[in-house]
Amino acid sequence: MANIHSSAVISNKAEIADSAAIGPFCVIEDDVVIGENCVIQSHAVIKNGSRLGKNVNVFHGAILGSPPQDLKFKNEKTFLEVGDNTVIREFATLNRGTEAHWKTEVGQNCLIMSYVHVAHDSIIGNNVVIANAVNMAGHVEIEDFVGIGGAALIHQFVRIGQHSFVGGGSKINKDVPPFIKAMGEPLRFGGTNAIGLSRKGYNNEQLRNIKKAYQKIYLSGLLVNKAVEELKNSDNFNAESKIIVEFIEKAERGIIRAGAAK
Repeated sequence: MANIHSSAVISNKAEIADSAAIGPFCVIEDDVVIGENCVIQSHAVIKNGSRLGKNVNVFHGAILGSPPQDLKFKNEKTFLEVGDNTVIREFATLNRGTEAHWKTEVGQNCLIMSYVHVAHDSIIGNNVVIANAVNMAGHVEIEDFVGIGGAALIHQFVRIGQHSFVGGGSKINKDVPPFIKAMGEPLRFGGTNAIGLSRKGYNNEQLRNIKKAYQKIYLSGLLVNKAVEELKNSDNFNAESKIIVEFIEKAERGIIRAGAAK
C-alpha cells in the first residue's frame, strides 16, 4: 500500500502506486493517477483529470488539475499530465485543458517553482525551469531546456523556443526564438544563450552557427521574412539554422525585436 497519512482525503477510485507517499491533509480526487515514488506533500490538492508520472514531487499547498479559467469551458473531460521527475513547489497552480487541446502538459525533469500558474492547454517541454511567481495565460508553448526568470508574465498563445532564457519580470507578448536570451522592457533579443548552450554540450561550431543565424535575423537590417529566406538559401544552411527558421515560420504572434546583441 502507498504511504498515506491518516488525515489525507483520498478517493478509493484514484490510482496510486504502492511506492507513492501522500502527506497530511492532502486531497486526491477520483480520476487521478499517481505514479511510482511520487511524493505529495501536506495540503496539496490533486484534482480530477490529473496524471502524474514517476518520481514527481508536489510540495505543500500546490493545486494540480483544477478546472481551466476559461469561460468557454463546459466541464468537458480534460486532463493535466506531469512527466517523470518533475518538481512542483509550494502553492503552484496547474489547470487542466479545454476542448482546444484536451490537456495541459508538463514534461519530464522540470522545476516549477512556488506560486507559478500554468494555465489551460499550455505545453511545457522537458528540463524546463520556471522561477517563482511566473504567470502564464492559456495555450502557451515552452520548448525543452528553457529557463524563465521570476515574476514573468506570458501572454496567451506565446511560444518560447528551446534553450532560451527569459529574464525575470518580463512581459512576454511575442514569441521568443530558440537559443537566445530575452530581456528588457519591451522584451528584446539580448544575444545568444551561449553559456547555457555550452553547459548543455553545444560545441563551438554549433555556437557559431547560431550566432551567425541571429546576426542575419536581427543585425542585418533585413526584414525578418527576408532574413529567413536568405538563411534557407544559404550554402551553409545547418541544423541549428533550420531549427531557428522553422520556429520563426510558425510564429503567428511574431518574434521579439532586436536589442543589444552579444
